Amino acid sequence: MATATARHILVNTEEQCQALKDEIADGADLADVARQHSSCPSGSSGGDLGEFGPGMMVKEFDNVVFSADVNTVQGPVKTQFGYHLLEVTSRKD
Repeated sequence: MATATARHILVNTEEQCQALKDEIADGADLADVARQHSSCPSGSSGGDLGEFGPGMMVKEFDNVVFSADVNTVQGPVKTQFGYHLLEVTSRKD
């Protein structure tokens, strides 16, 4: 079974999500930005979600995590929880 590790940032608006993505693109560390801005409890650990398999996260999340390039920030990704920036840190098929 495929597994992945990822970290993310969850915010309420697409605009804030895009602004944070721009900060990261300009050199800010995703983990630091997650600690400062993410509304997910994982924010306190730099957005780290640990290891998980397909179907363990919401569909929109899975679609990105199991197809996107590793170590590249993806998003904004809209889910029922809000807007996410996602970074797949590893993936095994």
